[in-house]
Amino acid sequence: MLSWKIGAVTVTRIVEMDLPVPHAVFLKDATPEALKAMPWLYPNYVGPGDELLLSIHALLVEAPGLKLVVDTCIGNDRPRSITGGVALQTAFLDEFLASGWTREGVDAVVCTHLHVDHCGWNTMLENGKWVPTFPKARYLIGRKEYEHWSAGEGEELKTILAENVQPIFDAGLAQLVEQDHRLCDEIRLIPTSGHTPGHVSVVIESEGERAIISGDFLHHPCQIAHPEWSSIADSDPDEAHATRRRVVDDVARDRSLFIGTHFPAPTAGRIVRDGERYRLES
Repeated sequence: MLSWKIGAVTVTRIVEMDLPVPHAVFLKDATPEALKAMPWLYPNYVGPGDELLLSIHALLVEAPGLKLVVDTCIGNDRPRSITGGVALQTAFLDEFLASGWTREGVDAVVCTHLHVDHCGWNTMLENGKWVPTFPKARYLIGRKEYEHWSAGEGEELKTILAENVQPIFDAGLAQLVEQDHRLCDEIRLIPTSGHTPGHVSVVIESEGERAIISGDFLHHPCQIAHPEWSSIADSDPDEAHATRRRVVDDVARDRSLFIGTHFPAPTAGRIVRDGERYRLES
């Protein structure tokens, strides 16, 4: 499993599944011709059939006095549209334990937003009941994000909230926070709205080093070069574009380590100038 050090903080990637996606289904501007103009995307981020290579993974962040899980994937035992209506049965928890962590040892969980692939392992099925996967953790959920989805419609949305989110509230583990919430000296949230109304990213600052965990304000590395390319999942494409442009500029300027929440291996790197645009240098 991949791991990175940012000063006194360690970030470890736990993969649930790889997800190759045809560009026309997800990011229509990322045509084969447009992607080939960015040779740095190959072979890690674009497949042999010109599909966009994505990963669904959680990030374990260990800071002094804090063990934090950022985004909890899809989860087992849940038939969802993203999986073709099939309930996953992955070894995610085995990989989590293999990292040296325990479920009871997690202090906090952050969901960058409440889409299906970011809050699934908030809970797990135990004796026919959905219970918190991390029974001693504070689950930090954006207030704006929660209020938005709680007012939403649709059967799958209601199911996601009922199975992935409500059990956290029932257990007294949920904490609604603002988009600029600070978890500890080294870790804070920043607002990166546009993909969803209350979307956040996670900033790590330790011993003069800095990193950002993206969440979904940016799904694929090609959007580093083309922040104007919006995915079909962006709730406000114009705001999402402005967020990508602003954050990519900031990260390039201060040479932060950029950890992509949906980037397959090598997953992280520095954003550097590439002519008039940017690219990811891993």
